[in-house]
Amino acid sequence: MAAANVWVALEAGADLESSARLLGDAHGRFFTDGRAGCDAVRSVIAASWRRSVRAGVAPEARANAPVVLDDEALARLRQRSGLAAALPIVRELVGADTREARHLLIVTDPEGHLLWVEGARELRHAAERVELVPGALWSEASAGTNAMGVALAVDHPVQVFAAEHVRSAVHGWTCAAAPIRDRASGALLGTIDLTAPARAAHPHSLALVTAAAHALRGLLPELAAPTAPALRLSALGRDRATLDVGGRRIVLRRRHSEIAVLLALHPDGLSAEQLALELFGEDGKPVSARAELSRLRRLLGPALETAPYRFAAPVDADFLDVRANLRHGRPRAALDAYAGELLPSSEAPGIAELRRGLDSAVRASVLASGDDDLLRAWLESPAGRRDLPALELLLRRRPMDPELAMLGRRAARLRAESA
Repeated sequence: MAAANVWVALEAGADLESSARLLGDAHGRFFTDGRAGCDAVRSVIAASWRRSVRAGVAPEARANAPVVLDDEALARLRQRSGLAAALPIVRELVGADTREARHLLIVTDPEGHLLWVEGARELRHAAERVELVPGALWSEASAGTNAMGVALAVDHPVQVFAAEHVRSAVHGWTCAAAPIRDRASGALLGTIDLTAPARAAHPHSLALVTAAAHALRGLLPELAAPTAPALRLSALGRDRATLDVGGRRIVLRRRHSEIAVLLALHPDGLSAEQLALELFGEDGKPVSARAELSRLRRLLGPALETAPYRFAAPVDADFLDVRANLRHGRPRAALDAYAGELLPSSEAPGIAELRRGLDSAVRASVLASGDDDLLRAWLESPAGRRDLPALELLLRRRPMDPELAMLGRRAARLRAESA
């Protein structure tokens, strides 16, 4: 028996086997012809199925196993999340520490990476077979319909049961997740999720995670006060990067801009020898790198650590935003964040390589999208205004579009310049 509340999968006392069988039939019809089956599932699930299909997620498990981060990358995400201090309270709120607990407690970041997966050993071993493991990416676009991914996509607590999941491998599970938001800024911090075998489905799971997320919103400012000022680096479309440190904005010298970008790219730190290679090439001398780092440390103080050289706090950066959007298959968001080439005048080998790679990746994602509006946006961006092949591609696709007359004249000018 379906629940009257669209966010709850089942009413208490529902026949779980019968419900799972009906959902399996609807799932099969939908993923066979793309339309049938939607009338047999909740509207929130039907909408998520459609988004999953657009993202390229299909039921076959092998083709859709979530990407899993290595231990170092996972550790960085856990540190950045600020949620570690809240874990004991979350465990208590959802009953994860009790012997009777028959579910996994999962906490994700706002991208859908599983930061912590806790529960009984046998349950965790079973979850490993479907990639429910720390570091796995369970966003809707990566893993299809699941409670964590849907909660992040629609910003609402939700329960998902059995074949409501896109991936067939997860049909034996049920999950309920609620988004966590920062009370002061309203920023999305991640989700709290309870996952269990489908036979243990109950509507109280959704009530538990919803209450826990609400309680956490009020407690987080006290639990997760940052120990170092937040850092924000802007280096796209400019030769001198700006670094925001605890509310103070610093415009960096060109060499310091290069160092800041390289350190943001390597949060675990770099030695003077490594930085010399990235800054000056094979003939670079570590002593030159140390001299520049000494000057930068006088400017930044404790925000810059040594042995190895690294930032003391997690760094947000405009070019890292672009890379994250590309990694998660969001070409429009990547282009929106791409304000121009990375430190365009820099000749440092490490920066030049990163600049070329970033530009090529944004361009490739736009072209691969098949979206003419997105392609036109690329051609109007600073990086794409002189991209003659992309311009000619758009003109071939829409030869009779009067709105492209100006672009046609630009193409003629670029052809003449290259002749």
